[in-house]
Amino acid sequence: MADSLLKNKHLLWRAGFGVGINQVTDLKNNNTRTLLNELFKEDPFTEITYDTPDIDPAAAYMNSSSPADKKKEMQRINREQNNELNLNFLDKMVNSKEQMREKMAFFWHGHFASRVVNPRFNKQLLNTIRKNALGNFRDLLFEVSQAPAMLGFLNNQQNKKDHPNENFAREVMELFTMGRGNYTEKDVREAARAFTGWGYDKEGNFKERKNLHDEGSKTFLGKTGNFSGADILNLILEQKATSRFITTKVYKFFVNEKTDQDIIDTLSNNFYNSGYDIKKLMTEIFSSTWFYDQKNIGNRIKSPIELMAGIMRILPMHIQNPENLIVYQKLLGQMLLYPPNVSGWPNGRSWIDSSTLMLRLQVPQIWSGLRPLEYSPRQDDDIDMGMKSPETALNKSFKNPNITIDWNRVEKIFENKKTEDYLIQNTQTLDINSVKNFSDKSTKMTIINLMSTPEYQLM
Repeated sequence: MADSLLKNKHLLWRAGFGVGINQVTDLKNNNTRTLLNELFKEDPFTEITYDTPDIDPAAAYMNSSSPADKKKEMQRINREQNNELNLNFLDKMVNSKEQMREKMAFFWHGHFASRVVNPRFNKQLLNTIRKNALGNFRDLLFEVSQAPAMLGFLNNQQNKKDHPNENFAREVMELFTMGRGNYTEKDVREAARAFTGWGYDKEGNFKERKNLHDEGSKTFLGKTGNFSGADILNLILEQKATSRFITTKVYKFFVNEKTDQDIIDTLSNNFYNSGYDIKKLMTEIFSSTWFYDQKNIGNRIKSPIELMAGIMRILPMHIQNPENLIVYQKLLGQMLLYPPNVSGWPNGRSWIDSSTLMLRLQVPQIWSGLRPLEYSPRQDDDIDMGMKSPETALNKSFKNPNITIDWNRVEKIFENKKTEDYLIQNTQTLDINSVKNFSDKSTKMTIINLMSTPEYQLM
C-alpha cells in the first residue's frame, strides 16, 4: 500500500488533472478520504460558452460581396467560436475546483465522440456531457442521443421510413453502450427503423418527425413491438452487457488498461443495480484499496490534454496568447472537439511516436521560454475540416503562447520539499542525480528538467 503522498497524488491524477499548485503544501498530510470528498464536490452547474454572439448565416452574408466571401466569413466565425469552446473547456480542467466533473466530462467527450462544424451544436453537446458527467448514465445516453451534434454526425437526420440509415443505430450499440458481439446485424436494422424520424431543427432543438417514423412492428434483442427510439435505448439499458461495456471502459481509462475481470464483474453488477449511477461507480473505484495498488500507479501514458493541463495546474502561469495552445493540441495529436473519428481517441502507446515524444519532452522548456517551438503540424485537413485560410498559414499561427510563469511562488511552495515526489508518479526508475546535474541547483531548473523526463509522461 502506498504512503499518503503517493496515494493522494495518484488520486489527483486519475480523478482530476494532477496536483494543483495550491494543493502542494497539504498534500502529504491530507487524508485521502477528505481529498476524495473535495474532488466530488459539485457547485451549481455553469455552462461553457463563447463570447461571440451566434450569427444567422443570412446576416453574415448581407455585407459580403461574393459567395466565396460569405463562405469564408462563416468558416471564420465557426472556427473562432469552436476555438473558444476548446480553450474554455481546457481552462475548466486546469482551474475548476470540480476536478472530478471535468475529468469525467473529458472521458465522456472521448466516449461520445462527435465532430461537427457548428459551434452552437458543439457547445450544446459539451455542456450536456458536463452536466451529466457524474449523474446517471441513462440520462446522459438519452440526452446525447437526442443532441443535434450527434444526430448530425451519425447521419440520423437522413434516417427516414422506407430509407433507413443504420449509422446512428449501429454506433449507439457498438461504441456507446453494449459493444460488439452483443447484438446482431438484424438488431441494427430494426433499431435503425425505430430511430427513423429522430432529427433536429436549425436552432438545435430535438424533433421527432412523426411523418418520417416507421410505425411498423420491430424485433430487437429478442423482443417485438412497435418500438420508438426511446424504447430501443431502454431495451439497451436493460442489458447487463451495457453495464459491463461501460464499466470496462471506465476501468481501462481510470485504473489500468490491463483489466481485472473479477473487479470488473463486481463494479459492473453494482453499476447495473444502482440504475447506472456514475457517481456511485466512481466513488467505489476511488475508495477501493486495489485502486492504490502499486501496479495501478504510474502505469498510464498521459494524453496530450492531461499532459498540458497537468503542467498548467502545477505552474502558475499567465498566458498572453491562449489561442496558441490549440497549436500544441494539434501537434501532440489531441484537439478537443475534434476526435479523429466516432471511436474517439485511442489511448496508451498510441500517443507516442518519434515526433510527439520529442515535443512532449520539450514542452516544459518551450513554455518556460528556454527554447523555441520548431515544429510544424502535419498537413491534416481531417482536423482542419476544410477550414484552411491564409490567416491560419503555418508560419503565422504556429508560435508560442507567450507564457509568464510565477517562479517565485513555485520556489516558495517547494522550499524544503523533494520536487520529484510531487511531480513524478513512480520515482523508482528516475535517475534524480542526472536530473539535478543538468540543473543549476535551482528549483526552477529542477522542475523543468523533471517535466522533461520520460517518467513525467506517466500518471
